Amino acid sequence: MAIDWYKEFVNPGYTPARNELVCLYYFEPAAGISAEEAAGRIASESSTGTWTTLFTMPPLMKKLQATVFEIEGNYTKIAYPLALWEEGNAVQLLSGIAGNIFGMKALKNLRLIDVSFPPAYIRHFKGPHFGNEGIRKMMNIYNRPLTGAVAKPKVGFSAQEHADIAYETWMGGFDFVKDDENLTSLSFNRFEDRVECMTKLRDRAIQETGEQKSAYLNITADVETMKKRAQLLADNGWNFAMIDVIVTGTAGVMTMRDYCSDLGLAIHAHRAMHASFDRNRKHGLTMQFLAKIMRLIGVSQIHTGTAVGKLVGTKKEAMLIADVLREKKTNGVEHMALDQNWGSIKSAFPASSGGLHPGLVPEVLDIYGTELVLLVSGGIHGHPKGTRAGAIATMQAIEAWQEGITLDEKAKKARELSEALGKWGYYKPK
Repeated sequence: MAIDWYKEFVNPGYTPARNELVCLYYFEPAAGISAEEAAGRIASESSTGTWTTLFTMPPLMKKLQATVFEIEGNYTKIAYPLALWEEGNAVQLLSGIAGNIFGMKALKNLRLIDVSFPPAYIRHFKGPHFGNEGIRKMMNIYNRPLTGAVAKPKVGFSAQEHADIAYETWMGGFDFVKDDENLTSLSFNRFEDRVECMTKLRDRAIQETGEQKSAYLNITADVETMKKRAQLLADNGWNFAMIDVIVTGTAGVMTMRDYCSDLGLAIHAHRAMHASFDRNRKHGLTMQFLAKIMRLIGVSQIHTGTAVGKLVGTKKEAMLIADVLREKKTNGVEHMALDQNWGSIKSAFPASSGGLHPGLVPEVLDIYGTELVLLVSGGIHGHPKGTRAGAIATMQAIEAWQEGITLDEKAKKARELSEALGKWGYYKPK
């Protein structure tokens, strides 16, 4: 008598239907488990199966089961019928394709690399409210990257001190000032006080420069508190809210996407906690998958790394993630990505941050181009002449890249850049 039925979920000759969702996994079977059985277990546990054959099965069961249609070394592709997934519910999707499967004893390692969303699934999601064109129109910034900086140190400033740093950042030519992931409403810097102080100096910077200035102020909390903070931002003329999207969760982000959109706020997504499950090359999730989910549910910007700064991630990965966020259609890359057509879903900005300074700006722009948010924080605040000079130096580095000249050439006539290079050169933090 048969006990398990995992191999019934494997069919190498199967061709996924147009409206099936397809996942790409890296997997390592546990000792004594064949690749075919391990892949079948993934498909079974993430769809209709269980550990044993059943006495009674509904007629619909066979139509709903996932199918392993490709096994190539440690990589497998699994097709899922559309009916397995509730319309417009990314939370329920994750409970399947990224749920119990990570805890199965039959697998030594498992990594969800990518998912290809079919048109019939995508149409139930709203995506980013503004899209990149809308963000550029909002800020009146074209033909260069958007620029921003976290006030450093990331915590420790009072609300007024924080605003003073923001003002110097704006006056140096930057577009945005950003809260860091762990600054919300702390006893020495309450959110409401920070909004009040920042608003006054934002208005002053706009008046003095004639440029649009804004900020990514961190509203992360329970959903009801986030709503109150988002409303406060809107009441004070802000056009962005920042959310730590992974710790908040997909449900909270989906709720806040609609609420913020109604207020005219775009969402800047910080990816705090991502490396707890995307850093391991053999287990967990990839950053590109997280970026894809966040674009689907509606963030306008999300951190993607630098490839040249202090955080993990290769140049190839950074470019892949950027394409996932910005392009209308992307092609698959062997063992790294699946084809994706975004249909009517608007674009989102990658945000490059982590250990950057003016000397690294050309390398970042070589990777991303200008369609990004360039976040240089310690690399402006640590400038020998202060924050404003550091921001100016960064803008000079951007100009050098656009002019097609080296930073050393530019520095001959750009004092702030020269001083930045004198301190950091082309150093890459570790």
